[in-house]
Amino acid sequence: MKILVIGSGGREHAIAQKFLASPHVTSVFCAPGNPGMALDGIKLVPVTEMAFAGLIDFAKRTKITWTFVGPEQPLLAGIVDAFQAAGLAIFGPNKAAAMIEGSKEFAKQLMIKHQIPTAAYKSFSDYESAWEYVQQQGVPIVIKADGLAAGKGVVVAEELATAQQALKEMLQAKKFGASGQTVVIEEFLTGEEFSLLAFVKEEEVYPMVIAQDHKRAFDHDQGPNTGGMGAYSPVPQISEAEVLQAVETIVQPMARGMVENQTPFTGILYAGLIQTATGPKVIEFNARFGDPETQVILPRLKSDLAAVIDDLLNDRKPTLEWAETCCVGVVLAAAGYPNTYQTGMPLPIFDASVMTYYAGVAEKNEQLVANGGRVLLVAATAESIEAAKLKVEQALQTQKMANYFYRHDIGAKAIQSNEN
Repeated sequence: MKILVIGSGGREHAIAQKFLASPHVTSVFCAPGNPGMALDGIKLVPVTEMAFAGLIDFAKRTKITWTFVGPEQPLLAGIVDAFQAAGLAIFGPNKAAAMIEGSKEFAKQLMIKHQIPTAAYKSFSDYESAWEYVQQQGVPIVIKADGLAAGKGVVVAEELATAQQALKEMLQAKKFGASGQTVVIEEFLTGEEFSLLAFVKEEEVYPMVIAQDHKRAFDHDQGPNTGGMGAYSPVPQISEAEVLQAVETIVQPMARGMVENQTPFTGILYAGLIQTATGPKVIEFNARFGDPETQVILPRLKSDLAAVIDDLLNDRKPTLEWAETCCVGVVLAAAGYPNTYQTGMPLPIFDASVMTYYAGVAEKNEQLVANGGRVLLVAATAESIEAAKLKVEQALQTQKMANYFYRHDIGAKAIQSNEN
């Protein structure tokens, strides 16, 4: 098989690398990819992820067996519809189904209709009504831009002033453009968060092992929200019974609900969940693999990922086998991220004791340099989360980290949970 992966980040690096490990795969191309991926033998295609005509032309010329879509933007823009119209096999939800991520209001309405547990909410498109509602509800409260905002369109307001500022930025200053023209205001839920991803083919659901992502920039969940500063898997704080309950009450009903809604979902369905005192509830749905969860979930997959996707595309039941090992991944970010940050700094080079997944990188004078906020992710597997975390820390500590930063507490909650 020849496979094309759409995207350029650490998530796509992990996916492409896993495909390349398959005995059934001869070549893996990534469009546009990044220069760090080439170190693993992934072939870069100089076509951007939104240039559908160019991507279709490449897939036809190169006789690509099928294409896998990594990021949400091309999914929401209809890349799957475009490829299918051209007679090409592609794995991911079409434009209508991708709205599960593209509109929080759309997702909420489906959840309410199909009695999927989630936070109580109300949507607003004018500032005055939204601000009045927030004052009535009180804090803490959660304010979300309805559309895509690169993981940064969510504000957990613990003070009314914070909530008011978020509403002004989204609804008046148009901080997120069209994505923030409507806001979804939710009740604040307390509990342990976890990510439950599944391979989905319409009503068929094949869950993956769970992971926990860390969104805040700094240690102890301080600082602004980011696209994710690290993750680990498994999540010992969440029991097998709780995961099973989440599959049965959330993921499977949503897959069935999407079919009933005449927007059937095929692809990777990501449920961002929180284990509350009354059971698991939905924080958000995404229409693709998470980043950085992918980089800690896929190293635990013993099955052939390319065979899994090929089976799903051809209406065969896939085989999924997971390793008992633990995986911890820590993002190395440019100083200043998620706000203004520097680029062009040389990258630290890590040895084979850890896995390095490249994201915001470029090549300059035959050397890899930083070219984004989240630059790379360092991951390691081991028999325990503590041991995996230690491997990553040792690798990071051997490097000079001027102009970079990373969190030191990825996986700490899991270790604490095991000690208790």
